[in-house]
Amino acid sequence: MDITSLPFLLAVASLVLGVVAAAIFVYVVLPKQRRAKAKAATPPAPKAEPQPPSPEPEEPVPTKRTAKVKQHSLFVIFSHPDSTTDERLAEWLRGKEASYDAVKKVFFIKGKQPSNPITIANAFPPGEMPDLLQGETHEPIRGISLLVKPPLHKRRNQQMYVYVELAKELNETFSGNLLDAEQQPASESTYAHIIG
Repeated sequence: MDITSLPFLLAVASLVLGVVAAAIFVYVVLPKQRRAKAKAATPPAPKAEPQPPSPEPEEPVPTKRTAKVKQHSLFVIFSHPDSTTDERLAEWLRGKEASYDAVKKVFFIKGKQPSNPITIANAFPPGEMPDLLQGETHEPIRGISLLVKPPLHKRRNQQMYVYVELAKELNETFSGNLLDAEQQPASESTYAHIIG
């Protein structure tokens, strides 16, 4: 082994480990900290004072409030990533008429609402995808993130159906692991929450 290649290999290994540590921090530690801060910042519910009985029965008022979600996230982690996985992913993106944004380094799929496209980004390292449609060289992609903003009005949630179907299709196509925003296996309740 050449004496100059050992420091280079060590530098590359430390860089890779640093990227993995950053990904773990971003996807595991930060969401837990945000949830803990949000829970601590939520004031305790005031105790209701007893009221005299009403002559007419009142209809119950729903008290459940849904937290506002800025963006839905689902992750498909590939079980055996290699160059053929990348080729299949490129074909899948072409089939969905995905467009590549060279500035953000992500793909967009228009779906049912082009004004609110579904974003396809790299999961490792978070964010940047190579332009698979142009054959850009890169390390094999190990997983992808699917991101979409929820609709302002529930009656306009057609894009959420498309989003969930795309995630399921990707998971089936690549025999991967489909995870929710908390890095837990996605379930039917996950999809129901996204669809609303």
